[in-house]
Amino acid sequence: MKRSIFFASTLLFAALILALSHPSMLTEANAQESGSSEGKAVEAKPTHQAIERSRDKVKMLDNIFKQTIVLVTDKYVHDEDDFAAGSAAVLLFKNISESGDNKVRLIDATGDPYETANVANDEFEKEGIKKLKLGAKGHEAVVTRDGKPFLRAMTPVPVVMQKCVMCHAHYAEAKEGEPIGAISYTVPIQ
Repeated sequence: MKRSIFFASTLLFAALILALSHPSMLTEANAQESGSSEGKAVEAKPTHQAIERSRDKVKMLDNIFKQTIVLVTDKYVHDEDDFAAGSAAVLLFKNISESGDNKVRLIDATGDPYETANVANDEFEKEGIKKLKLGAKGHEAVVTRDGKPFLRAMTPVPVVMQKCVMCHAHYAEAKEGEPIGAISYTVPIQ
């Protein structure tokens, strides 16, 4: 089991490094576009291009995180005593969220969460769960926090392998493609 935890942690760490190494530095043109100027603190409405860059970042992170969780589950989870990839993802997302402006959370959509903290916390997430359960491919909003624009986005998490049912028996009742959870993102718009 210790070996499984080590490999799962290593894979998730590698995914994090890959995700965070994506170039997202502001260019001079982007700085002008976002209203930045030397010596002034200007709150500007994000441009369509800036929002699109943040959407692309969410898509990239979502792909990396979901592929990593599936890979860890496939290769290292063999019985219910093994450390679940979903649990590793919750810890990874917590560390990411505590270390910078990017916030990521794994949220239950079944009404029977594995951990009580993994539920929708605010109106955005509650509305997102409703929309995803009705078949939406995603949910998003542009928000301002401390004068800075952020993209909030949610993506569905369906059951993709039988191993998920080992620890979550109620997932067996989920219809194909139905979200049993969601990943909630809050990323800066630059």
